Amino acid sequence: MACGTCSTHACRPDRLTLMDRQLSLDVKACARGLGFDLVGITTADPLPEDGARMAQWVAAGMHGEMDYMSRHMPTAAHPAHVAAGARSIVVVGLAYHWDASEPPSGSLRGRISSYARGTDYHAVMERKLADLSRFLIGRGAGLARYYVDTGPLLDRAVAHRAGLGWFGKNTMLITKAGYGSYVFLGEVLTDLELQPDQPAEGSCGRCRLCLDQCPTGAIVAPFVVDARRCISYLTIELRGWIPRELRPLMQTWVFGCDVCQDVCPHNGLVRQGIHQEFAPRKDVAFPDLVELLHIDEVTYQERFRHSAIKRAKRQGLRRNAAVALGNLRDARAVPSLARALDDDDPLIRGHAAWALGRIADPQAAGVLRARLARESNPPVREEIEFALAGSP
Repeated sequence: MACGTCSTHACRPDRLTLMDRQLSLDVKACARGLGFDLVGITTADPLPEDGARMAQWVAAGMHGEMDYMSRHMPTAAHPAHVAAGARSIVVVGLAYHWDASEPPSGSLRGRISSYARGTDYHAVMERKLADLSRFLIGRGAGLARYYVDTGPLLDRAVAHRAGLGWFGKNTMLITKAGYGSYVFLGEVLTDLELQPDQPAEGSCGRCRLCLDQCPTGAIVAPFVVDARRCISYLTIELRGWIPRELRPLMQTWVFGCDVCQDVCPHNGLVRQGIHQEFAPRKDVAFPDLVELLHIDEVTYQERFRHSAIKRAKRQGLRRNAAVALGNLRDARAVPSLARALDDDDPLIRGHAAWALGRIADPQAAGVLRARLARESNPPVREEIEFALAGSP
C-alpha cells in the first residue's frame, strides 16, 4: 500500500528496507546535530495542487514584477526537474525570532522585518546545509543539492509535505514544536531513497486576524496574498515607483513587514532567542531614517555586507526611507527631505516630494515650490504638484 500522500513506488513503505529507515533516522539526527530546529523528509514527487495554485496566482498578475516566479513555474512543482535523479528531499527549519524593543518614542526611525535584523540567513543556513549534504554523500548519495529559497522549488509546499508545518491564511508555514511561522526553510534534494514523513495538519479555524490587520489589505482572501499590495514586496522586490495610494499605508517599514505574523495567535508564545546569529543588530533593527535616506554606497556596503537587507538595493532603501519619513509627518524631517529633492536620482526626488507633501508645514511647501520651478523630470514634477495640492 502507498502511504496516502502519493502513488509512486518511491513512497511505498514496502520498498523501504530497514537500512533505508535507519538511514532516514541518521539523516535527521545529523540535521539536528548541525543545529536545525526542524527536520522532515518527503519524496521528490510532483506537487500538482500547489503548482496549479501558483499558476493561477501568476496568471492573475499577483506576483507583480517578480518575473522569476513565472520563469520558475515549469519546474517549481516538480522537484525531480530541479535536480535530475532526485528521489527524496530533506527539509529543515531554523527558528529566527528574537524579541526586539520598540524604537524610542518620537524618533525618526524605521522598521526592519525581524528576519533581516541579524546575520544574513542564507549564509547561516548554507553552511549547515553544506555539512548535511556532505553527510549524505558520505552515506552513498550521488546527488545532494541544497537550496535556501535560492532555487525554483516551492519551499513551503515541500516543507508541509515533509511534516514541518501547515499553511496559515497568511500563506506562511506555521511550524510545529513552538516556533510558529518565524522559521527559515531549506532543503537538500538527494537520490537516496529515504522514509517520507506524513504531511503536517493544522488549521486557523475561524481566525482572520492576519486578513483584518494587514495594513495594505494584501491578503485578499484566506491563503491568497496579492504581492502587489504587500509591504514586503513593495519595500524589497519592487523596483521603481511605489503606487501612491499604498504609500500612506506602509507605516515606517523600510524592509519587509511582520504584521501578519505578529498578530497570528500561533506566534503568541513562540520560542525565541535560540540562534545568536539572528540577534537584532542595533544599527539595523530600527534604522535612523534621515541617515538611511542619504546613505552613500560605501556605508551601505559596509553596514549591510552580511545582511539580507542587501536585496532591496541602496536605491530601494533610500526610497523607502523617504516614504517612512512622510508617514511620520514630523517637521524635523523637512531639511533632510528638502536635501533629497536635489538628489541625482529622480526616484529619490519624487518620493521625497511626496513625503514633504505629507508634512503639514509651510517650510515644506516652500521647498516644493522652489524645486518645481527647476524640476525637468515629468514623473518628479507630477509628484511635486500632487504634494503641493495637499500642502498648506
